[in-house]
Amino acid sequence: MHTALLQSSGRPGDVAHNLRVLDDAARAAAANGAGLLAAPEMFLTGYAIGDDVPKLAEPADGDSADAIAEIATRHGLAVAYGYPERDGDTVYNSVQLISADGSRLANYRKTHLFGCFEREHFTPGDQPVVQAELAGLRVGLMICYDVEFPENVRAHALAGTDLLLVPTAQMHPFQFVAESLVPVRAFENQMYVAYVNRTGPEGEFEFVGLSTLAGPDGVARARAGRGEELVSADVDPAFLATSRENNPYLRDRRPGLYASLV
Repeated sequence: MHTALLQSSGRPGDVAHNLRVLDDAARAAAANGAGLLAAPEMFLTGYAIGDDVPKLAEPADGDSADAIAEIATRHGLAVAYGYPERDGDTVYNSVQLISADGSRLANYRKTHLFGCFEREHFTPGDQPVVQAELAGLRVGLMICYDVEFPENVRAHALAGTDLLLVPTAQMHPFQFVAESLVPVRAFENQMYVAYVNRTGPEGEFEFVGLSTLAGPDGVARARAGRGEELVSADVDPAFLATSRENNPYLRDRRPGLYASLV
């Protein structure tokens, strides 16, 4: 499945503008043969929106979800996007995956919140592994800081995730996560990892770009620079099956030795 990563911060606080950016990216990605487009963490509203988080938060089946379903259907590709999710009085930092026919496939709430801003405005999710079937692949969802916990990604590996989508808002000076950690996570867990970042200054943050689609051999199939960019690469089930056959990491685990980890 050809997979596109939209590296963009859109316009913080302007949902309508960000939907137009997503529409343009979906059109370009589809023209390039992509079956999936992934956008960054909190792409719908912007990340550094402060006290506007509760005002701009929407339910998973809200108006913006309907608009993105229409984009997905019109361009014939699945779309994953980050947004602040309202559920009653609670707000989560979430990512939703919508199929090319406009159906909502999966919704994940970030389980590991990063820094004072996120802890002030969001409630952590409590479901570590969220997956959906898409084009013959088992696609898992995660957000930013979540991928930095090896237990999180290993749980996905044991649950059979083939492609892990990780919308992110990764900032300076932590660019080593995109450059080094993400390819290692893909290799040690024998999966593809799509890490799609924001870019440029936003409030007190400086997002570093470097969006990456890494394969199970630890090699980046696509890597963006520091600016606004749409990059893409293939997620190949045949290559993944061969890699898993040749790499013994998951088969050679000895879970009985790991009880102290939990």
